[in-house]
Amino acid sequence: MPDGCKLAAKIWLPEGTEEKPVPAVLEYIPYRKRDFKAIRDSKIHRYFAQNGYAAIRVDMRGSGDSDGVLEDEYLPQELNDGAEIIEWIASQPWCTGNVGMIGISWGGFNALQIAAKDTPHLKAIITVSSSDDRYADDVHYMGGCMLTDNLSWASTMFSYNSLPPDPAIVGDKWKEMWLDRLEGSGLWLKKWLQHQRRDEYWKHASVAENYEAISCPVFAVSGWADGYSNTVFRLMENLQVPRKALIGGWGHKYPNFGGEGIGIDFLREATRWWDRWLKKIDNGVDEEPRLRLWMQDSVSPLISSCPGRWIAENNWPSAKIENQEFYLSKGRIHLEEDEIKNEDMRIRSPLSVGLFAGKWYSYSESTDLPHDQSEEDGGSLVFDTPELEEDIEILGSPEVELELESDQPIAMIALRLNDVCREGTSTRVTYGLLNLAHRDGNENPIVLEVGNTYRICIKMNYVAQNFPAGNKIRLSISTSYWPFAWPSPEPAALTIKSKGKLILPVRPKNKEDDKLPDIGEPVLSEPIRSTLLEPAKREWTVQHNLATNEVKQQIINNDAFLRLDDINLEIGKETTEVYSYLNNNYNTVRGEVE
Repeated sequence: MPDGCKLAAKIWLPEGTEEKPVPAVLEYIPYRKRDFKAIRDSKIHRYFAQNGYAAIRVDMRGSGDSDGVLEDEYLPQELNDGAEIIEWIASQPWCTGNVGMIGISWGGFNALQIAAKDTPHLKAIITVSSSDDRYADDVHYMGGCMLTDNLSWASTMFSYNSLPPDPAIVGDKWKEMWLDRLEGSGLWLKKWLQHQRRDEYWKHASVAENYEAISCPVFAVSGWADGYSNTVFRLMENLQVPRKALIGGWGHKYPNFGGEGIGIDFLREATRWWDRWLKKIDNGVDEEPRLRLWMQDSVSPLISSCPGRWIAENNWPSAKIENQEFYLSKGRIHLEEDEIKNEDMRIRSPLSVGLFAGKWYSYSESTDLPHDQSEEDGGSLVFDTPELEEDIEILGSPEVELELESDQPIAMIALRLNDVCREGTSTRVTYGLLNLAHRDGNENPIVLEVGNTYRICIKMNYVAQNFPAGNKIRLSISTSYWPFAWPSPEPAALTIKSKGKLILPVRPKNKEDDKLPDIGEPVLSEPIRSTLLEPAKREWTVQHNLATNEVKQQIINNDAFLRLDDINLEIGKETTEVYSYLNNNYNTVRGEVE
């Protein structure tokens, strides 16, 4: 780097680049290319090299085997380094000068952010599971409510930042580098808690501040089980460059790792994108429908498979979709407004509502997906349609309009849209959260005046879902969603006035969808050699001690322990999260991660 800092990289080159340069693909993340991501990287980047691209994996400053200290997410130094890396790659004799970026999560974020900088040789990006708005749609806050994944994510990065570089790569200075990291990386959670509204801290590196700054083609990808699908639709609506969207049934993963029956041949799709914009091959990618989306079928809770079918939209917003209004009365959802009675409804939810919510960014493991919502519904106001006479399919962001008042100046509201089958099980389809002090926006919260009536509109996460004939659509409203989100300071009771609305983005079935070509099963390159020492362990338990009235949720998420045979290094990761409360007391909620 210009300041003398050295960044560690692994490069895969196709044969013959000495005589014939090729375009390059960069992935730039802090997750340690030499050990923890080595197997994954070999499956992806070797594939790109086998298909005519130089593939480069760089450890960010302060991570892996790179110099420096990593002090926070998406700092100007990180983005400047990324732009410098791209220009360095473009100047190499094995590169044509055309560079693309690919990344999931952190790497998807900085691909967007570096695309918004003046980086002449960055010609296209693929951004997976990322956000254009770091406050509104990331792991930290949702609707002004603090997500407890804010805690677990901070703990994850605290542990990554505590790992040393490999002496085999950096030599005798490894210990000095390690001590610099231990002393300098800091406790990121403290920073995130100091910025509980959408201020300049979060606006930095949020490309939603200026979509027009992005001048290269963008392929945006996510999964319905992940927390990042909303961004895909905003990018399709607001970008002014060639763009493409893909959302499937997977979670917080590259789609080629989506799981049995869910994963797709994503690397082929990625290579087609690179062929069009880095090799300038007229392969028709830019003439295909802009959005390719998985319309999910009805499933029972705890099912990690995701049956459904592919649908397509040429543009977003789509003219095919019609917002259909439904009206709320006590326990019911009505099609006609004149069917409802004027009745106030009051709700003060127990803290137990949320114990079965799953993770904000699920990996599509059966343990971290939302469980049967029936118990959650027991602590909520519930509104049901009659059994549906025909299928209803939705695509977009369902909305709820409510008139309400609160008996506390600070309160939250959680909405869940559920699919209720004839047997009575309730599957969460989508949801929304709102800190009611943020009802008019996230920049300048205003506390509620007790007893005042407010008209609010809450948008739920985007989704594509089929509700089959015979099932019911359920809207559930609660005043807590612990431990998914941190509760309000005191238990609040909300009074919901009559004439609330549920607005569903209904999409008629389209025979053109049946003609879409198959994307195919995942294809990966041969990974580096490794030996399994201990299998992964995933557990999710909820305990209620009736003697002490303590309720506890415990999550065990242990990756497999492996030996990387080529370097004779054993790696593994163990994580335990515990969330608890006592006597339904809001002042006793506690989260621990180790």
